[in-house]
Amino acid sequence: MDRKIEKRTWNTKRILTILGITALVLLIAGAIYSTSGKSKLDVDTERLTISTITKGPFQENIPVNGVVMPLTTIYLDATDGGRVEQKYVEDGAILKAGDPIVRLSNTNLELSLANEQTQVVNDETQMAIQHNAAEQNTISKLNSMADVDVAYKEAARIYNLDKDLYGKKAIGLQEYQTAVNQYDYQLKREKLARQILIQDTTLVKQQEAQTKEQYSQMKQTLDLLKEKVSALTLRAPVDGQLTSFDSEIGQDKKAGDEIGQIDEASGFKIRVGVEDHYIARVFTGLKGDFQFADKTYNLVVKKVFTQVVAGQFNVDMTFVGPVPTGIRKGQTLQVRLFLSDQTTALLLPKGGFFQQTGGNWIFKVSEDGKKAYKVDIAINRQSPDYYELTSGLKEGDKVITSSYDTFGTIDELVLKK
Repeated sequence: MDRKIEKRTWNTKRILTILGITALVLLIAGAIYSTSGKSKLDVDTERLTISTITKGPFQENIPVNGVVMPLTTIYLDATDGGRVEQKYVEDGAILKAGDPIVRLSNTNLELSLANEQTQVVNDETQMAIQHNAAEQNTISKLNSMADVDVAYKEAARIYNLDKDLYGKKAIGLQEYQTAVNQYDYQLKREKLARQILIQDTTLVKQQEAQTKEQYSQMKQTLDLLKEKVSALTLRAPVDGQLTSFDSEIGQDKKAGDEIGQIDEASGFKIRVGVEDHYIARVFTGLKGDFQFADKTYNLVVKKVFTQVVAGQFNVDMTFVGPVPTGIRKGQTLQVRLFLSDQTTALLLPKGGFFQQTGGNWIFKVSEDGKKAYKVDIAINRQSPDYYELTSGLKEGDKVITSSYDTFGTIDELVLKK
C-alpha cells in the first residue's frame, strides 16, 4: 500500500535562506545607524587628564632663556700696536681704575717721540734767538727814532725862532729859508721813522704770532705722541674685572687688536633671546621675573636689539629692586617675559589636546561624568600654564586636556572608571 509522504515546511535550505536575509537586514540597519548617529568610543578615565575651567588672574608671558652679563663692559684694544713686553696681571684679575695691565713696545712710535722732542727743543732755541734779534732790531729802531725826534724838535725850535726874527726883519730871507728847509726835512724824516717803527712793530707781532702758532702745533703733536707712547701701557679705565685677556710676552699686537675687556663692577643685566615672531610686541618697559634660590627677582626691558639671528632677537633686561646674592657672569636663568598687564580671565590648563584641535574645540565632560563630547571654544592669549578662554565654556566646566592622538574622528567618549 502506498504511503503519502508529507512535504516538510522548514527544511535546511529554507532556514539558511531566512538566516542570510536576516543577517543582511541587520548589517544594513547597523550601517545606517552608524552613519546617521554619533561615533562613540569607550575610554578608561585613568588614561585621561580631566581639568576644571577656573577664573583667576592671567598675565600673558613667555619663557625665555637669559644669560647674566655685566651691566657695562669696556673693551680694551691696542691703539697703535706693538710687542708685548710685560704683563702686570692675569685674566680674571679685579682691578682699580688706573691699574696697569700690559705694556707694549713700539720702536717706530718711540723714535718719532724722540725726534719730535728734539725738534721742539731746536724750535724753542730758534724762537729765543729770533725773539732776541727782534728785540735788538726794535731797540735799534727806537734809538734811531729818538735821534730823529731830537733833530726834529731842534729844527722846529730854530724854525719858530727864525720865523719870528724874520718877521721882525732881524734876519735875512736866506737864513730864514735855511731854517724852513731844515724843519721840513726833519719833519719828513720824523714821519718816515715813525712809520717804519710802526710797520716794524706790526711785523714783529705777526712773526711772533706765527711762530707761537707753529710752536703750539708742534707741542700738540709732541703731547699726542707722548699720549700714544704712554698708551702702550694699557691701564684699567674703571674699577672692574679683567676678562678675555689674551696676551703673552713677545706676542705682536696690531693696531686695533683686542687685548681684553673690563666688566665694570656696577651690577649685572640679563640678556635674553626671544623668538622673532614676538618682535613687534617686545619694547622697553616690559617687565619680567625669574626664580633664584627660592626667591623671585623682578626685571625690566631696557634695550631691544632688532637684529634677528637664527630666528631670535636679543633683549637686555635690568634688575628692579635687589640683585640676587651669588649671581655670576655667564650664568643661565629661566626668565618669564610678560607681554601684557595682569587681568582676570577664564583659565584653561594647557595640555596635549591642543596639538590635535588647534584650540578650536575640546572634549567637555558631561555633568554626570559618564560621557564627554565635542564643544567649540575660542582661545586668545596664553601663558606657560594656561590659555585665556574667551568663549565655549564657563567656570567649573570639566574638560579633557590630555592628548587626543588615539581618538581619531570620534565625536563622543564613553568614560569608564
